[in-house]
Amino acid sequence: MRAMRWATMAMCVAMLAGCAGGPVKRVSEPSARIQQLTVRADGSWSADLRIENFSSMPMRFDSVDLAVTVAGQAAGRLVGQPRESIGPESADVIAVTLNPASAARLAIADALAGGRGVDYTLAGTLVATPEERGQRTFTIERSSALSPAPGLPGVLR
Repeated sequence: MRAMRWATMAMCVAMLAGCAGGPVKRVSEPSARIQQLTVRADGSWSADLRIENFSSMPMRFDSVDLAVTVAGQAAGRLVGQPRESIGPESADVIAVTLNPASAARLAIADALAGGRGVDYTLAGTLVATPEERGQRTFTIERSSALSPAPGLPGVLR
């Protein structure tokens, strides 16, 4: 009987110890994509870059450096230092400007004039600091497409 009591008590202590850890905090690879691209009057582009934090903790996004290719043409780099904190499993949008290369500028102008979509790729890095942890560099590689936004001249989404 005494042995059974000790075994039951040991099992209860082990079960309570398993509950003491709290929720697991994990850092997952973030993602970035162009949510909206606006062609400005001077020919430069304003890119609304959507950064998605898939981690279970907040992360501060310190810098972004992404090479942009549009319709197979190198456009330039989206470079910024947003220093934006994004909550767990959330997203936020930052604006980054770009003076595109001529071939990419023509590809976007052609897509807008023809009312067609255009493929793009992003390749580079996001530097982020997870809550209570050290800064990390994440590699971003994304391919997607943008289409003209109806009623908004010079805007692709």
